[in-house]
Amino acid sequence: METKNIMIVGVGGQGSLLASKLLGRLLLTEGYDVKVSEVHGMSQRGGSVVTYVRYGEKVYSPIIDEGEADFIVSFELLEAARCLPFLKKGGQIVTNIQQVDPMPVITGAASYPENLVEKMRNAGAKVDAMDCLALATEAGSSKAVNIVLMGRLSHYFDIPEQKWMDALEASVPAKFLEMNKKAFALGKNFTE
Repeated sequence: METKNIMIVGVGGQGSLLASKLLGRLLLTEGYDVKVSEVHGMSQRGGSVVTYVRYGEKVYSPIIDEGEADFIVSFELLEAARCLPFLKKGGQIVTNIQQVDPMPVITGAASYPENLVEKMRNAGAKVDAMDCLALATEAGSSKAVNIVLMGRLSHYFDIPEQKWMDALEASVPAKFLEMNKKAFALGKNFTE
């Protein structure tokens, strides 16, 4: 089996590390060799954060180069657009439509780009975009955006839902489990 590549991108503090750990744990239980990179970026300062998850029969490096990502899972719209060069032809973007203003927008030096989903689709990307923040809030916590995204990502994998639930149970504290299960289901079953 060829190595598959998933990029998880967002802004510091959004929960990308938990998402990558959950995904790595799940893929290990499926018998894959898995490499999960450390978080790259200024996570403490609200800057861009990128995590790589690579899996296959044998994975030698945790790094994903341009044009190699099978999936880009994005917590924030502009981060999805920024990572577009990493998506392979025929790859899939799963993104939250939430917009978090980067520093140049906050300071007035730039404006937040408009119509990003449309622009990514026009560039040839398959984009699955949804309001993960609203779904996370519906599940019980605005912090569950990461689990909503994992639920949506599960839609593209031929892995039984119970295995995702097992990985979720192993990844989150028991007191938050039911809320996270609801967030996962809302993401998985989302329809426009």
